[in-house]
Amino acid sequence: MNLIAWIILAALLLDFWLHWQADRLNLKAQPATPPDSFRSLYENGDYQRSKDYLAVNTRFGWLAEGIQLAAVVIFWLAGGFPALDAWVRSWGQGPLLTGLFFIGLLVVLRAVLSLPFSIYSTFVIEENFGFNRTTWPTFILDRIKGAILGMVLGAPLLAGILFFFREAGSLAWLYSWAVVVAYMLVMQYVAPTWIMPLFNRFEPLTDKNLAKAILDYARSIDFPLANVFVMDGSKRSGKGNAFFTGFGRNKRIVLFDTLVQQHEQGELVAILAHEMGHYKKHHVIVGLFTGILQAGIMFYLLSLCIGYPPLFEAFYMPQPSVYAGLVFFGLLYAPVDFFTGLVWMSLSRRNEYAADRFAVETTCQGEALALALQKLSVHHLSNLSPHPFYVFLNYSHPPVLQRIEAIRSQCDTLKNA
Repeated sequence: MNLIAWIILAALLLDFWLHWQADRLNLKAQPATPPDSFRSLYENGDYQRSKDYLAVNTRFGWLAEGIQLAAVVIFWLAGGFPALDAWVRSWGQGPLLTGLFFIGLLVVLRAVLSLPFSIYSTFVIEENFGFNRTTWPTFILDRIKGAILGMVLGAPLLAGILFFFREAGSLAWLYSWAVVVAYMLVMQYVAPTWIMPLFNRFEPLTDKNLAKAILDYARSIDFPLANVFVMDGSKRSGKGNAFFTGFGRNKRIVLFDTLVQQHEQGELVAILAHEMGHYKKHHVIVGLFTGILQAGIMFYLLSLCIGYPPLFEAFYMPQPSVYAGLVFFGLLYAPVDFFTGLVWMSLSRRNEYAADRFAVETTCQGEALALALQKLSVHHLSNLSPHPFYVFLNYSHPPVLQRIEAIRSQCDTLKNA
């Protein structure tokens, strides 16, 4: 093993160790009783169930992540990459198709490895805690549809990147970046109307009073919204959610049907005010352009590394190729991705506070938002007391207690103003 190999291996092991340590601290941080502000919301035994849910998922995560990490390292050190490359090259399909087969088979191997863990998580853990509503036909269909979409949408994009890095010389990274940016922008319009309906049913909100309250609020903040959609989230889980997606005429505010069943009108308006706050505060646009910038940096770094001989030596590859370089760069880029992920999550947590403030200021229903967050946390068996290090590594949202404290503090400020 050369220096590049040791760097990649050390990064993989360090990432696993850091998350393992964070998980251990997170389990130890759980208090024996719920916070005072939540006690009235828990029925007998529900708080203990939330602690059990965290413990079961954490330990199962250790098993799943440990086995998957071990599989990658064993495949690597046993010469799996050159063996797979030699097999695919023997098909005599030319460099472009060979690259697609090489990367496609690696994706299939990863999917096969992760499938048992996905099955256990869905049909054992989520089932035991009362969340799972996924049937076997739905589970299987989801994976078939996902695989077809991956081939239809992902394969041409990957083929374009492989082509540019083979034929376009020093400007390959720029052409690849442009194609990926175009793909990202098109998907913002295509996903809400064509792709998401393949997996879920979206119907206009039928509760006229609730729809009127939401649309009236949207008009009050000059948020262009023609309709609110309800998604059949109960098809897969008992957990509720809401989200904003798309741009222009394809922009959608979506409520899970489970969320509508679990919350009052004022709470739902406050939840959607938070989602609209992300749009009004330009978080969606900033996030998109940040992703575009990050993709550009990644492709530039790829252009510097993709022909670097020690990178191929690290994986025992006798014949360098663009497609193998793409895979190996992904592993080499992991430490950069780890640190940029920490920055992104920190910014995301800040944006969540900003969206909460927007909702409180524009609805004057801060207590409704706080109560909605409390109910969501209780229904989802959420961890109310995560360890700060775990939050730092994993949370894109602030811990719910801190969010509620900030909301109620703002409400007090507005009352006294």
